[in-house]
Amino acid sequence: MDWNGKVAFITGAGTGIGFGVARAFSNAGMRLALSYRDEGQRERCTKWFVDNGREQPLWIKLDVTDRDGFASAAEGVMAHFGKCHVLVNNAGVSVFGPTDEASYADYDWIMGVNFGGVVNGITSFLPKIKETGEGGHVVNVASMAAYLSGPQAGIYTASKFAVRGLTECLRYNCVPHGIGVSLVCPALVATDAWTSALKRPAAFADSGFAPVNEAELAQFGSAFANGMDPLEAGEKIFRGMDRNDGLIFTHPEFAEDFKDIYDTSLAALPDEEAPPERLEVERLRRAANKAALAGAKITINDLT
Repeated sequence: MDWNGKVAFITGAGTGIGFGVARAFSNAGMRLALSYRDEGQRERCTKWFVDNGREQPLWIKLDVTDRDGFASAAEGVMAHFGKCHVLVNNAGVSVFGPTDEASYADYDWIMGVNFGGVVNGITSFLPKIKETGEGGHVVNVASMAAYLSGPQAGIYTASKFAVRGLTECLRYNCVPHGIGVSLVCPALVATDAWTSALKRPAAFADSGFAPVNEAELAQFGSAFANGMDPLEAGEKIFRGMDRNDGLIFTHPEFAEDFKDIYDTSLAALPDEEAPPERLEVERLRRAANKAALAGAKITINDLT
């Protein structure tokens, strides 16, 4: 697809990966609507567009958990540009703590932003992209945590696993509409994502995690200085979208982890023959998936 002049809506674009994607898209000639939360971030980002002689984005203040706000954002983009081709669900929170101590508030906040925000974006914008009738793309930014788990990131990891599963399935559904779908799993990027714990909304104050130790948090945040430049991540995401890649990895340093996942998964399979009836069900599933990626509209009847 020729992306020059195409319209994209990017959430969480005032900082970090979102701003990196916004710059990469602008470099490709795309027109932008960007969501933000902080006025200072908006001002700094606006300066980049001015300094580079680019068209100013349509800025929309948005809490991605606000469904009515998301619906209004979609209407605003259509009213301003007349169409929308690309949705980038990027906004998220990086909050960590031992899962066995988590409260309902911890689940509701982290899942509400990281997974619920993606759901809200898809529900609000995908019909608009279809309505445009020119094809397009949905980019859901997850994390390497969509594959890698650890002792301090249970809810965060659950939210990213959920985004992964949703995105992989949505890709099958969107092919007949000429709409690509990509799952992005970045690793360490030089952002301020580590400050999320300092921005907990009052409605979710009843955390099961220990109170934030700012010195400890800053030490954790120091690792982010070693992260990838957000523009580099944004350019890789744009190139993956341009290729219509279903999966976009931005970082190369995970071969050891994926080998462990592969070896452990194969070793966990029972060493026995499956009956022909079950093998046939799985054959039909695989065939339906391939047909969907080729443009067929699959129903439940295709699976049995």
